[in-house]
Order: sequence, then C-alpha cells, then structure tokens
Amino acid sequence: MIISICVVLGFKHTIRDKAVGFGCHITVSDFLALQDNVTYPVCMNDSMMTVLRNSPGVKHVQRFAMKQGILKTDSDFLGVTLKGVGPEYDPTFLKSNLVEGELPLFCDTASSNRLVISRLIANKLQLKTGEKVYAYFMGDDEVRTRRFTICGIYETNLKHFDEAICFTDLYSTVRLNGWEPDQTSGAELTVNDYDRVDEVEKELVRHVNRTTDRYGATYSSITIREQYPQIFSWLDLLDMNVWIILLLMVAVAGFTMISGLLIIILERTNMIGVLKALGAKNRTIRHTFLWFSAFIIGRGMLIGNIIGIGLCVLQKYTGFVHLDPSTYYVSTVPVELNIPLIVILNVATLLVNVFVLIAPSFLISHIHPAKSMRYE
Repeated sequence: MIISICVVLGFKHTIRDKAVGFGCHITVSDFLALQDNVTYPVCMNDSMMTVLRNSPGVKHVQRFAMKQGILKTDSDFLGVTLKGVGPEYDPTFLKSNLVEGELPLFCDTASSNRLVISRLIANKLQLKTGEKVYAYFMGDDEVRTRRFTICGIYETNLKHFDEAICFTDLYSTVRLNGWEPDQTSGAELTVNDYDRVDEVEKELVRHVNRTTDRYGATYSSITIREQYPQIFSWLDLLDMNVWIILLLMVAVAGFTMISGLLIIILERTNMIGVLKALGAKNRTIRHTFLWFSAFIIGRGMLIGNIIGIGLCVLQKYTGFVHLDPSTYYVSTVPVELNIPLIVILNVATLLVNVFVLIAPSFLISHIHPAKSMRYE
C-alpha cells in the first residue's frame, strides 16, 4: 500500500509538472485565442504585468509568444511551433530536462537566432547542437526565412509537446508575427499553491478578464487543467486505481487477521476455560485477545513500513527500476514520499483491522469453562 501510494503520487506530480513546465498554472491571453486555438496578440505592457504580479496568490509572471513554422534541412522538413520567451522566463524546467547544449539568454529587445529543440525533433531532422537550420514562416502573402543555431536539446518524453515545441527569444517571435513590441500571445502565471489555482483564477476573472487593451483585444484566462483536460483527466483516473488497491489490501489483511484470531482462540480454548473458571469476564478475555491481535498487526505493519519506505527511498535516489519512456512518459519509476499520507494510511489500516476483529472475538462468549477444560 505504501509503495502504491508513493508511486502514483510521484507519477501524477511528475507528469503534472511537465505539463505545467510547458504552460504554467494559468495563462492570460486574448479571448479569441483561447477559444479558437489561433494565435491572436494581446498587449502585455508594464502596467498589465504589474497588475498580474500583484494578483493574490501569484508567484511569477512571464510573457510568451507563439509562431508556427517549418524547420528545413537538406534532407527533410518538419512543422513546429516556436515559443518565444523573455528575460523574465523561469528556466528551471528547461534546465532540468536539458540533455545537450545550453540555454540561450532569452531577450525581448534583440534576436539571438538561437533555438532550443527537443530530442524528438533533433532525431527526426538529424540535428545536433551547434548546427544551423533554416526556418520558414507563413505571413500575409509572404514567406519569412530565418536561420537559427541549435544551442540546446531537451527531452521530457511527453510526445504531445516534444514533437512540436521549440524555444527561442521573445523578440524573434514577436517580429515574425508582425506585432507591436508590447504585444505577445499572452502571459503565463505560476501560483504559490497549485491546489489554489482555481481561487487565483477567479480573482483574475473579476479584475482582468473581459477588459480590453489599447488595440481592442479582450483579456481572458484559462487554467492548466482546462487547457489540457485530457492529461489531467487521465491522471485523475489513477486515484481510482489507488483506492482499489488499498481496499483489496485491507480486505486481504482483514480476512487474514480474522482467520488468525480464530486459530489463536481455538489454540487457547483450555486457557479461556481456566480464566473463566477463575472469574474472568468475557469482556476482559476478549480485550486480551484483541490487544494480542493488535500487537501482531503492529509488528507486521512495522516490517511493512521498513520494507515499503526503504524500497521507495532506494528508488527515489537510485532509480534502479526503469520504464519505457515512450509508454510511461518517464524513464524511471517516480516516487514521492508523503509522510502525512503514510501516517494516515498506517492509522487507518490499524483501526480497520482491529475493528473487523471485534465480531470474531465474541466467539469467546460461547466457550463454556467445563467443556473447554476437557477440550483437546
């Protein structure tokens, strides 16, 4: 039970953090862009950035701009989406998933013509760090060409993102879209507490949404769960698997302890008869057997905790159990040690197992001293 909880929590949070790394907790963008999944600009000047930073529960705000294009080599080509980010971009996610090269200095005032691509894109186009690649972008009755230098390669194993997203500076994508310097695709917000994302978004709805910028675009917001519902619905299904595992394990443990208690009572029939003959009450004898059963349960739980937590710690720091990333989106089994949940699991398991022993313990009341002392 401990291993199942730690593994499922680790898997859910690892996949969630990868999805958040590409889109943050909340996205503020143009209303039409969020509804039609088409790139429309919205003004993200200093005043709007200040409003977003000062919103309750917001930890970090960063601008972004998207532009679809085609990367072409001498032998192949591939459609991609360029994501331009500014100097305020938090590179923690990209650095943790960078497998080759380095990250450029993302800028909003000049173009570095440097590109960070995924390993999936690099393998398809046979690109390596340091090589140059031409990119073509469709505009209003024209095709714009840029030559980028591959400076870094990342890998998250989330095919939905890895096969399309490339990172470059904000200035390049804004210019390629033909927008004004203060226009972007929107802003990404990171909140202090993920569990309060909906509360923070409600504040944005009240103070930011449905307002318009100086170009006539209407601000709107969307949470990461609303943006990628298929991913988070799939992760929510894992909770059902955990509950099924816990119920099955508790049921097995309960039936095992019931049979164990009955065997102990039958083995101690003579002793029960002697205790009753000496004046012991049924309740006192029942409590004695329940305490003895609780001791057996506690000893087994102690061994289970040592083995379960030990294996989780070993996996967390060594990663000795590997997975196929193309199927599970992670290369090793992720684990997350949640001490409060482990404590609650132990207490609940102990209480449930002791509770199911109460009814079988009433068998003691039907044992007669005269007959039991002759029992063999």
